[in-house]
Amino acid sequence: MMAHEISQERPRHDRPASKRLFVTLRTHWLSAGMQTVLDVSVLASAFVVAYLLRFEFVLPPTEVHPLLIQIPFVVLLQYVALSLSGARSAIWRYTGMGHIKPFFNAALASVLVITFMRFELPEAYHAWRIPLSVNLIDCMLAFGGTFGLRVLRRGVFERTKRRSQVRANGNGNGSVRGIKKKSVLLIGAGQAGVNTAKEIAGRGDLDLDIKGFIDDDRMKLGRSVIQGHKVLGSTRDLPNLVKSLGIDRVVITIAQASRQDIHRIVKLCEQIPVKVKIIPGLYEILDGSVGISSIRDVRIEDLLGREPVQLDIESISRELAGKVVMVTGAGGSIGSELARQVLRFSPTRLLLVERAEFALFDIDSELRQAHPTLSIVPQVVDVADEARMRHLFDFYRPQVVIHAAAHKHVPLMEANPFEAIKNNVLATHLLAELAGEYRTEVFVMVSTDKAVRPASIMGASKRVAELVVQDLNRRYETRYVAVRFGNVIGSAGSVIPIFSEQIRKGGPITITDKRMKRYFMTIPESAELVLHASAIAKGGEVFILHMGEPVRIMDLAETLITLSGLKPHEDIKIIETGIRPGEKLYEELTFETEETAATEHPKIFINRISGLDPEALRLALLRLSGFVRERDEEGLRSFLNDLLPEAHLNGHSQTLVAEVTAK
Repeated sequence: MMAHEISQERPRHDRPASKRLFVTLRTHWLSAGMQTVLDVSVLASAFVVAYLLRFEFVLPPTEVHPLLIQIPFVVLLQYVALSLSGARSAIWRYTGMGHIKPFFNAALASVLVITFMRFELPEAYHAWRIPLSVNLIDCMLAFGGTFGLRVLRRGVFERTKRRSQVRANGNGNGSVRGIKKKSVLLIGAGQAGVNTAKEIAGRGDLDLDIKGFIDDDRMKLGRSVIQGHKVLGSTRDLPNLVKSLGIDRVVITIAQASRQDIHRIVKLCEQIPVKVKIIPGLYEILDGSVGISSIRDVRIEDLLGREPVQLDIESISRELAGKVVMVTGAGGSIGSELARQVLRFSPTRLLLVERAEFALFDIDSELRQAHPTLSIVPQVVDVADEARMRHLFDFYRPQVVIHAAAHKHVPLMEANPFEAIKNNVLATHLLAELAGEYRTEVFVMVSTDKAVRPASIMGASKRVAELVVQDLNRRYETRYVAVRFGNVIGSAGSVIPIFSEQIRKGGPITITDKRMKRYFMTIPESAELVLHASAIAKGGEVFILHMGEPVRIMDLAETLITLSGLKPHEDIKIIETGIRPGEKLYEELTFETEETAATEHPKIFINRISGLDPEALRLALLRLSGFVRERDEEGLRSFLNDLLPEAHLNGHSQTLVAEVTAK
């Protein structure tokens, strides 16, 4: 191929930047110029028609001259009013009912000006005095016409786009890429359902054909919701409607559906049977990660989650904006989400502290791409390294420390108790002491429900860490606070990813005991709670989220199998293996010696934990360091049982490592 032929074949995106800019500007000017011509034409035509209507389409010769004098002035006045009100600056592709207000304001302004002229101009300016009837008729025609013009342009554009998508992806007979469109019912005729229907209708490349809505509000029954789609019945009518209409799938279009509602609908669809999908949760839509019509499978998070925690944005912004924030364990599931959430509030600098190199690389790369203008400092460091951590505090002077670094796997820590104490207790004490020395404003430690009546080394270590935080709150000006979580859905090493992998391999799913129950929360929810705690903490509290009812692990396993399109106990077996070392049948969030108080948030509570005498705690930390140094596991367990009267740790076992490895 010749050189000149290559240049002619160059793709559009390879054009020089200056040429691409010129093409973009030219397209914008042409579109804006066309809209101006159309607006002026509508305004002029409306005024002429108003005069003709006023005189019943027989215009007296004496009115022709005033009409010709008035029309340039009226058109100019109305055009300026449209521009000043913002009506002309709105993008016509998104014109909707929300854009009526600027057109109304422009109409009102022009009517008032013309009415004023009618009554105030002297008789000598008779030709400029526009009749009131003409003024009112023109107002309705002119501003209704300019608004309708934009609606018409949008309709034509969407219809053309939809047809082009069908031609590009389908075969012109109602199918997409040769696949017949699937008949769907939308459950929820609220705003989310309406928006979903709009987006589906606006895209010709989706293989969905909406047959109607389902809604349990009987007042909506039989009413048309959008584009002729009606509310056909309630969820009680779903089985009959699926059969009579040949429905292929049902889509839950309720932006804030409760766990109970989703679970009820999923169970109903299983019985019919029909496939069930769902639109993203409200927090996914608001943070911009998905669109409202990004229909997906129902996930376990939808069935276990609750209504999103409502954040006090103003308080959190005051706490984080313009400050140096340190997040430890930043490569972990919770730590990485904390880092994402913190950057929403534009800190001066975010320190990512993590000892796992690859995990740190991942979150650092993600955050830099999402926030290229913010200062992000990745630090590969073990929080137990005093010299290194002291250097970080001395150099960066963090004002907010969120401590998420911890060992959390219960059976693994039973097999490695000294690592649990070293990382969860001693490193937390070191980090918290440094925060006090360097006058950090607030120190937030991520705790766990396993710290309540601990039956494991991991739970006991986090309970002692809570006592450390409380003690330091008395000694330093820094506000120290702990945040107690249940199980976090989707976190590394948690039960749901393990079950999902077992299902992927064809089973069986292994559970320790069918009676076992656990509390669950989502990763974003846990991160939001930490940020909320940092904003409202006065010092010395343990914050707890109201987590609803605990979930049976057997129910969880069965639900995951069902959501995978399989049948529990038939396609995928569920096997009990017995409770592992350190595990309990039921977890708790509080115990009797703790005083629980409400906060301004209905789902967040404060527990003021019972502390230890400062000298007793100091000696306890020395003893714990000794046990770690001497590798005295039996002494360590015995001491923790004495230190924490509510604890009931198992004795020393030489076989724990083998047991954990085997399971």
